Amino acid sequence: MFVQELAPLAGSLGLSALVAALPLATVLVLLGVVRMKAHQAGLIGLAVALIVAVTIFGMPIGQAISSGFQGAAFGLFPIMWIVVNALWIYRITVRTGHFDVLRRSFGRVSDDPRIQALIIAFCFGALMEALAGFGAPVAISSVMLVALGFTPVRAAVVALVANTAPVAFGAMGTPVVTLAQVTGLPLDTVSSIVGRQTPILALFVPLLLVFIVDGRRGLRETWLPALVCGVAFGVVQFAAANYVSAQLADIGAALAGAAALVALPAARKPAREEVRTAVLTGVATETLDRPEDRGEVVRAYLPYGLIIVIFSIGQLPPVKRLLDAATWKFDWPALSVANSAGKPVSGNTFSVPFLSTGGTLVLVAGVLTAVFLRVRARDAVREWGGTVHELRFAILTVTSVLALAYVMNLSGQATTIGYFIAGAGAGLAFLSPVLGWFGVAVSGSDTSANALFGALQVTAAHQAGLSPELLAAANSSGGVLGKMISPQNLSIACAAAMLPGEEGTLLRKVLPWSVGLLFVMCLIVVAQASFLSGMLP
Repeated sequence: MFVQELAPLAGSLGLSALVAALPLATVLVLLGVVRMKAHQAGLIGLAVALIVAVTIFGMPIGQAISSGFQGAAFGLFPIMWIVVNALWIYRITVRTGHFDVLRRSFGRVSDDPRIQALIIAFCFGALMEALAGFGAPVAISSVMLVALGFTPVRAAVVALVANTAPVAFGAMGTPVVTLAQVTGLPLDTVSSIVGRQTPILALFVPLLLVFIVDGRRGLRETWLPALVCGVAFGVVQFAAANYVSAQLADIGAALAGAAALVALPAARKPAREEVRTAVLTGVATETLDRPEDRGEVVRAYLPYGLIIVIFSIGQLPPVKRLLDAATWKFDWPALSVANSAGKPVSGNTFSVPFLSTGGTLVLVAGVLTAVFLRVRARDAVREWGGTVHELRFAILTVTSVLALAYVMNLSGQATTIGYFIAGAGAGLAFLSPVLGWFGVAVSGSDTSANALFGALQVTAAHQAGLSPELLAAANSSGGVLGKMISPQNLSIACAAAMLPGEEGTLLRKVLPWSVGLLFVMCLIVVAQASFLSGMLP
């Protein structure tokens, strides 16, 4: 059994943490500075992680390689499984022409691209995050915005930045449920505190989106719809997380935000042509005047309605138990790791949830979509194969980045960095969201970051005399802001928006927003730990 060591380099936690950060730093520098393609940067970062794991942290070569294969397997299933099937549904609707119907339908709510960004990326994306998560919201929002005429880069940036406020309660509340499980804290308490942090972000994000779409003019002309949308989203997310259910927080918030936009007269005002010309690449406005058959409109919305219904049914306790029963759990070959306390880590085992994973549920929705839209089985299969081919480099990127993350986690590199940050004492309230942010940047998942650092946040909070519930929640709330710079999500956005090899471009555009919003979250947690402690339940 390999036992992780916290300070393997000269007994210094600081030096060990510095070296442990090399794999992630390598990927970010290669993407953002060298402008290397993401799959190449991911593979080089993986090589660095393996070298550090073996030479500095003393992990046996066989176990280090095995941990990388486990990460790659997780990248394929369930992560890319859900992305492939979500984009497959999109390709089916494009083939049948129903995506154009959906696009025109959204366009009729408002022809203003700034409002369209709020409806699609923020509200509809949040609904997809609530039901599926794991990259699907970024993928679907990006392709919809491109179809409406947004430039691919702008569409991808908007989709990435929008995918923040709902992440902590995404995939039917999986991140906060995981956080409660690994920390031993009550789910209601953790959900309540996260529900008093991320709704504050929801006030800023819509304003930020209209600024990204149209600069100061967008902010000046559409601040009211953006603010109303953010307030409606935030209020319902707060209420659901505190008084209803963590699993329903994002569904209610997404629907509330969309309803507020539709109900607000200012959001339905026609956009001036100069705005559309400046923002869009040229979708012909006359297509919005085409009469639409009501049945075709229903069929255009049908795939997403099926996703909502299927995921909702899948969360019913008897159905969920039945789906969970079809899970294969086994000891991962050639892997036996214990943490620094000598206890076996959860990564020694691997689970394959064949039916309960979001990708399988989306696949079912895709099959039903093909049936209802009268797509021949041969054509549907051909579209699925085409989707895999289209995502081949994204699949390589995601598997290499997840392999890197697993090597860092199982060798102890990520834990060393976590303990180093946790040693900040009184400054821990400010740095606790940074730890979650780092975890999501590495893994691409708020759930994974909570599993990795949740218990550590609680231990550090006890040592620093701070609220363990607050710092555990801060891990999740800070983590949502690392989602947009995760190489995994950047790759998904590039694949969806047809931007092959442009992950570095997106990273440079979203990094300032990620860091800026993270700073805001750090200030919120510091305030809640001191003079605004009355905000806590």
